[in-house]
Amino acid sequence: MRISAELLQRLLIFQRNEITEYHIYQRLARAQRSLGNREVLEKIAQDELSHYELWKAHTNQEVQPSWFWMWYYYLVSRLFGFTFGIKLMERGEESAQENYSKLQGIIPDIERFIHDEEAREAVLIAMLDEESLRYAGSVVLGLNDALVELTGALAGFTLALQNTQLIALSGLITGVAAALSMGASEYLSTRSEETEKNPLKASIYTGVAYIITVSILILPYLVFENYYLCLAMALIAAVLIIAIFNYYISVAKDAPFRRRFLEMAGVSLGVAALSFILGYVIRRVLGVEI
Repeated sequence: MRISAELLQRLLIFQRNEITEYHIYQRLARAQRSLGNREVLEKIAQDELSHYELWKAHTNQEVQPSWFWMWYYYLVSRLFGFTFGIKLMERGEESAQENYSKLQGIIPDIERFIHDEEAREAVLIAMLDEESLRYAGSVVLGLNDALVELTGALAGFTLALQNTQLIALSGLITGVAAALSMGASEYLSTRSEETEKNPLKASIYTGVAYIITVSILILPYLVFENYYLCLAMALIAAVLIIAIFNYYISVAKDAPFRRRFLEMAGVSLGVAALSFILGYVIRRVLGVEI
């Protein structure tokens, strides 16, 4: 079959993508401690290599992998978990499959190729067995409670105290106490359930998520003196934390992003607004001046 120059360039791009992903999966497989995950990743890597050979049969050319994307997805997978990295890469493959479908009638093996891509996606979904995702519910609990409680507390403290050092001190005491309380509650709750989760690990994930969130929200009060600016920065940080975490969950667990983000952000900001008003009312009623 004669291939035009334009089609050849498209096939070479597909070919490079496949050999790049082959190296990514191979590296991820070598980094896995779980034998089951390693075997699945190696199988997917071999699928990518066979796809590369398929394109090579039409282009008659060897192609080097994209070292940038190979290291990018590998490092993302190592930093944020292999499930997140693979799912993020898989999102790019959805558009690739659309491009493959345009070659039907031009490339004889394209139907089988698309079928292989869809089969691999099913394997990836079934492969999700990562500790960080098993304890995602505990992280959500810690994040959600910290965002709701502390944004509300900081808003109330900001108008009632009007002193960044006092606000930071009050927020830190409130946050640490709440983190310990939430960790203990998660431990007892997990222990009473029939689940594979370790109660101690669940409590640690909850407490650590809470403490990290508290630290980020209080940081502006330790750096700046304008308490209204600090409150604005804390609320912006809260929204960013919600966005980043929900994006992570939406990619790793195929969960809807928009609804979860708007729900968490709406609750956190709503509680902060009510607490801000409450702080003003209490200050006026009690006549407290600090």
